Order: sequence, then structure tokens, then C-alpha cells
Amino acid sequence: MVNVKLRDAVVRKAAERGYDEFVHVFVDAIHDAIGGELNAGNMSELNADQITLLAYEILHDEVMDGGFVQLIHNGYGAFIFRNPFDKALRNWGLHDFYKLINKGRKVYSRTHENIEKEFTDEEFMALFEQYPEWDDFDDEFVENEESWTEEIAHYIDDHIDQFAIIEKDE
Repeated sequence: MVNVKLRDAVVRKAAERGYDEFVHVFVDAIHDAIGGELNAGNMSELNADQITLLAYEILHDEVMDGGFVQLIHNGYGAFIFRNPFDKALRNWGLHDFYKLINKGRKVYSRTHENIEKEFTDEEFMALFEQYPEWDDFDDEFVENEESWTEEIAHYIDDHIDQFAIIEKDE
């Protein structure tokens, strides 16, 4: 297992700046500990909570930038929908988020093969019209993103030793 370390002062400062910053400081520390990118080679060095947090970050960044269609097109659909990400969210207490991902699994199974193909920019943009069922998923995520990030921050805070070793300041 890789050691993810954070200074206590860094964690406190991030917490003062808000939930997004608090979550992000852990995401950054995990990324730093594994060399900057999650891949099959380093995934085994992380625990389930750390992997779930990185999955959330990927989902968040992709959906906030271009929705679930972009997430799937960029190759992250299987990581989100074919792994127990939704069950991890449920275990973290994010029941509505769990339901969204679980419901999305069915749509993903039906649509991913075409969305994952290579496209020109114009063809990619047309995917949003071809798969309007993803619009509701995008909307629900955007509407709940702040509260879900807050819930994730609380989960991290309550289970901090699952995410990083906090080094006391001298």
C-alpha cells in the first residue's frame, strides 16, 4: 500500500476554504502518492475508499465539463458503471448519488458502444442529441454536486485514516 501523507496544517487550511478544497487536497495527495495518474498498475496500491474518491473526482470533472456522454466517450464509463462505485457511494451514505449511478448503469449498457467510438468534434457534439436520456443524469448531478461534495467531505473527515496519514505540525 502506498502511503498518502498530508500535513495537518494543509488539511485545516483546506477545510477553512470549504468542502471542495477539503476534498481536493485529499485527491491531490492520493494522485501525488501514485505518480499523478490512476492506472491498472497502481490501483492495487490504494484502498477502496481512495479509489472511490478518485472515481468521484473523474466523474465530477467529466460531468461538470461535458456530461455523462463526455465521461463515457473519454473512456471512463466502465470505471464508473462496471465497478462497485455506486455501492461504495451507498456505503458512504450518499443514497441519492448511489441511485443515480445505479440507474445510469442501465443506460450505459445500452448506449456505451456507440458513444465510445472515435468521432470528429462535430460527430461527438451530435451524440448529445442522439442520447438525450443522459440529460436528466447530467442535470441531477449538477443540481446535487454541492451537497454530494459536502457529504463526501464529511465522510473523509469521519474516516480520515482511510484516505491519508495526517502528519502533525511541529
